[in-house]
Amino acid sequence: MRNFSIGELSRQSGIKITTIRYYEEIGLLPPAIRRENGRRAYDENDATRLTFIRHARELGFDVADIREMIAMAAEPERPCGRLDAIARKHLAAVEARIERLLTLKAELQAMLHAAPHGRVGDCGILHALSDTSHDHGRLLDG
Repeated sequence: MRNFSIGELSRQSGIKITTIRYYEEIGLLPPAIRRENGRRAYDENDATRLTFIRHARELGFDVADIREMIAMAAEPERPCGRLDAIARKHLAAVEARIERLLTLKAELQAMLHAAPHGRVGDCGILHALSDTSHDHGRLLDG
């Protein structure tokens, strides 16, 4: 039975109404049934799927991977090798991001320790950030 309004689903899931509509638009969430008054109506399966999507997004999975995982969930007897591969790929990306962030942290700490705390004109941080011999952008873009 479809007994949730989009507002109720939003409150229950912690996901904004605009995001729920977006997930419908891109096919992560099936289109809602419309009540006689034209308002969307959702059921417990929609709430469960939305919780899955929210959790996957919180873990940083991209929309394409979430879409693939949802499709695989519809085939419970299927081997889970592909799911493992998606998780391994994502873990490798997280580990690479952590390494870049640790490098960034070390660089910021070095700037702070090297910087005199006097006048702005003498500030080592401004000089370090102006140094064209380092490509600081690559630390985050990786």
